[in-house]
Amino acid sequence: MDAIQQHMIDSYRAAQRGELPPPLPGRHDWEVVREARDRRRFDAVIAGRPARGRRRAALRSLFTRSRGAGGSGAPGRSPVGPAGSC
Repeated sequence: MDAIQQHMIDSYRAAQRGELPPPLPGRHDWEVVREARDRRRFDAVIAGRPARGRRRAALRSLFTRSRGAGGSGAPGRSPVGPAGSC
């Protein structure tokens, strides 16, 4: 049973009991997403972490750490040697 069928059954049951029908499926989805985001920010503040920009800062630290980790030198350069030296 999908959400529309369940909504139809709930609406019928509410009509039989003289109650208000339930809201349409998906009506409050964005509100739930906003509440989840606010909760994550609140938890971050309580834990002493920055509330905004954490993903960007994590990606920045990941990429800057991988570049400075003593790679093979210039980008596109093979550590084995030139391509035709076999």
